[in-house]
Amino acid sequence: MILDHYTLWAGLFGGLALFLFGMDLLTRALKVVAGDRMKDILARLTSNRFAGAMTGAVVTAIVNSSSVTTVIMVGFVSAGLLSMAQCVGVIMGANIGSTMTAQILAFNVSVIALPMISIGFLGWFLPKGPKVKQYGASLLGLGLVFYGMSVMSDSMRPLRTYEPFIDLMVTMDVRILAILVGAAFTAIIQSAAATTGIVIVMAGQGLMSLEAAIAVALGANIGTCATAGLAVIGKPREAVRAALVHVMFNIAGVAIWYAFVPELADLVRGISTGPESLPEAERAAAAAPRQIANAHTLFNVVNTAIFIPFTGQIARLAEKLIPDGPLPDERARLRPKYLDDALLNTPSLALSVARMEIARLGRRAARMFDAIMPVVLTGTSEELLEVRELDDELDDLHEAIVGYLRKIGVDTLTHEQAAEFVSLMKISSAFEAIGDLIETDMVDIGLARLNDGLVVSEQTLEVITRFHGLALGAVEEAVDAAAAGDSEVAALVIDLAEEIRRLADNAHIHIAKRLVADEPNRFAAYTREMDVIERIKRVFYFARRVAKTVNTGHGGRPSRLLGTPSSIPSMAPNE
Repeated sequence: MILDHYTLWAGLFGGLALFLFGMDLLTRALKVVAGDRMKDILARLTSNRFAGAMTGAVVTAIVNSSSVTTVIMVGFVSAGLLSMAQCVGVIMGANIGSTMTAQILAFNVSVIALPMISIGFLGWFLPKGPKVKQYGASLLGLGLVFYGMSVMSDSMRPLRTYEPFIDLMVTMDVRILAILVGAAFTAIIQSAAATTGIVIVMAGQGLMSLEAAIAVALGANIGTCATAGLAVIGKPREAVRAALVHVMFNIAGVAIWYAFVPELADLVRGISTGPESLPEAERAAAAAPRQIANAHTLFNVVNTAIFIPFTGQIARLAEKLIPDGPLPDERARLRPKYLDDALLNTPSLALSVARMEIARLGRRAARMFDAIMPVVLTGTSEELLEVRELDDELDDLHEAIVGYLRKIGVDTLTHEQAAEFVSLMKISSAFEAIGDLIETDMVDIGLARLNDGLVVSEQTLEVITRFHGLALGAVEEAVDAAAAGDSEVAALVIDLAEEIRRLADNAHIHIAKRLVADEPNRFAAYTREMDVIERIKRVFYFARRVAKTVNTGHGGRPSRLLGTPSSIPSMAPNE
């Protein structure tokens, strides 16, 4: 037999290109459509490892991407919202969720591929609302996946009677070779779904035995770890540990099943036998796609059941293999902690990690505002300059946050997400403005005090410190409101405006009375003290601006800060 090589290779690679493009389009659209739902599901995780595994499976099945689930878990672990052991359970569940793609591909849906493409294109192309556009893109992507498989299947049909290819496929019955081929191919194209899809097509044409197909699918589970490995380059240790758990779990699972591939093949043959009306060879080929999908799902479900009791031990092993290093140097700690480009295609999640980073920025601004008092009134020039240097941290972090938000792409956002985007930009700028105000105005006031040789009285220091404590607490509550998007907490900050004005007026009166005191440089001291009061007021109004941006309804409840001085909790160097 003479093969038409052009038709074969053009159909194979063209179909694969359609498959991969459709898979990418489908995944991107699902991330946008289901992102908020996915975030809510993950936010409800409990300490129960089984609930975590179930959640990981559901979320991964929704968005068709186990890597996104893993990235979110890394962010939660970094933020201290989840333990590494909980993260391990979710990663195991994500492997189960990823098998849903194979289950869908096993259906013979080539007949409806072109109608899906047509309807999906209309929904995606015609000027509709953002959600309609994304649903259209999902349908278009799924149709391209099915059509790509159909093209590959048609192009490979002549291989069924091509002796050299048949001889080559016989070698694939060597289990270790099939696993290595699956792992290598998946690592190259970075899509386990594509590998599984090709295997389903070949088995459906009778070009590959079920045992060889299952072995290649097992190898794809190892190959997909390459994607996770590349994704964590340059990332925090939590991300590296999560990727290591993914690698250990998948390799250990393949090692367990290696000797039982024939038994697994017999089991899934018993579950899916194919149409009785067909001859035996055709019936085996017709049943192969579903058998491969079932084997893939069964493999991951059983692996999860075996390893889930040991999530704590696996987490400790990962922490032992990737231990905490020494504290980073002063400049290294300025890098963003939560921002991850892998989430940019899921706007709701990208906005969530940006909010987490903005909360970190706010805590740094609060820390800087805490540090300036009483240094501005009693500190040395060295202490003042140390406070000024803290603003470099805020500037670097603010620049990274704004740069990340710009990458999200406003055109892909829903109306609610666009509003959140604008809100986060405003909040980030307000926190950065607090740092600039302290760096320029308040530090300069302190340096001018030293230059003039001024001494602030104990009574004045007490009055200003009390006023500063209330404003500091307002900044802290503004950070809490921004971190959680909590309008009730924001209302507490807004309610403080009247009390801030009262304390500011009392401080003005006290300082004005001190103006007539029989002390040297009294007018110069009066000027500097009044300047400090005004700058504290401006810091509060930046905090109030944050609260107003967050607030969607004013509750009118009395603030817990009234009458109680507040302080910002001490922060670790890398917080």
